[in-house]
Amino acid sequence: MEHSSLSLQELNSLVRKSIRTCLPDTYWVQAELSDVRANYSGHCYLEFVQKDAKSNALIAKARGIIWSNVYYQLKAYFERETGQAFVSGIKVLVKVSVDFHELYGYSLTVTDIDPTYTLGDMALRRKEILKRLNEEGVLTLNKELELPELTQRIAVISSATAAGYGDFCNQLENNAFGFAFHSRLFPAVMQGEAVESSIISALERINAECDRWDVVVIIRGGGATSDLSGFDTYELATHCAQFPLPVITGIGHERDDTVLDMVSHTRVKTPTAAAEFLINHLRQTAERLERYTQFIYQELPVLFTRKKEQFEHWVSRIPVRVQMRLQHEHFRQERLTRQIQMGWQTRFLKEEHRLQIDRRIATALEVILQREKHRLALIEQQVKVSSPELLLKKGYSITLKNGRAVTDATQLLPGDEVVTKVAKGEFKSKVI
Repeated sequence: MEHSSLSLQELNSLVRKSIRTCLPDTYWVQAELSDVRANYSGHCYLEFVQKDAKSNALIAKARGIIWSNVYYQLKAYFERETGQAFVSGIKVLVKVSVDFHELYGYSLTVTDIDPTYTLGDMALRRKEILKRLNEEGVLTLNKELELPELTQRIAVISSATAAGYGDFCNQLENNAFGFAFHSRLFPAVMQGEAVESSIISALERINAECDRWDVVVIIRGGGATSDLSGFDTYELATHCAQFPLPVITGIGHERDDTVLDMVSHTRVKTPTAAAEFLINHLRQTAERLERYTQFIYQELPVLFTRKKEQFEHWVSRIPVRVQMRLQHEHFRQERLTRQIQMGWQTRFLKEEHRLQIDRRIATALEVILQREKHRLALIEQQVKVSSPELLLKKGYSITLKNGRAVTDATQLLPGDEVVTKVAKGEFKSKVI
């Protein structure tokens, strides 16, 4: 059985025609750049990807191309508007036409780009980094450091070949006030993918000799505005925010501040402005010192004269004040002496009155004691008169039954034994 067949080229040609028929227009597409390669011919080949928001897994991918006649205009426009290099890893909103080539397959041809979308994504990432730093409590740590009064020992982080570094040094050395500054360069890469790691390494070298420096200055002037993405990273921001010395940034741009600018102690626009800031700070310190010097030479003599007059006035008043105080103390002592004498007299009278009362109490007690002695003697006499022994001696007797006196004959029964006590002895008997 024969089957009709197509060659691969014929099939791909049908696909190309179908795609052009079904998708003839251009479309705005949101995607992330995963690969950007500029060809020697001037064309830019790239890859668009989309990732899952939760798992970050790849869920879509497409090959793209920007023809040379569009690429240079589009790239310059994008980087000028965003301050961000047109490189892998950024999110973009591009206008594309869908195409299919028999040899190269499916691709998206970029015809335009919207920088505001990328700016929004960059702002969102910057906001997330700042939120994280704030939650960790380090966002404003560097800003809270006190800038030393004499900021003359300056650790500079910059590229050794950067024109901005030379401008900074010249500005310091040739300042109009003749201030002396000691600066030292800690070289770092200030553009490209190595910005973050390079500046962090420089900060760590400065931290190792932290006591030798008053302030850190990070300057960049002369680089392209498209290379600012390296200053919008969490790791660099957290190192800067927690650095023990004030950090001044002057990375040569006038757009929205980078994350590094937001966490640094002071942000200025350019390296020259950073030098001017340090010169002005030292000038303010010098002006304060001049005011103090003027005070010492002009105000202190007047103050000393005034204080001397006050002292002499107080010295002149000392004899009068002493005499008044002595007189006051003399009067106070006399008053206390009188109070003591009156107190003793009053106490003496109270004690004398108490002694008189004690004597009257003793006399009364003596009378009561005599009366009670007499009453006891009468009672004793009465007891003796009514004593059983005295009755027995008179011839009376006492009959006892079971140790108890018998006072009624009816209490006795025939056969009961009783004891009879007389004056001299006792005898037993039985009732008949």
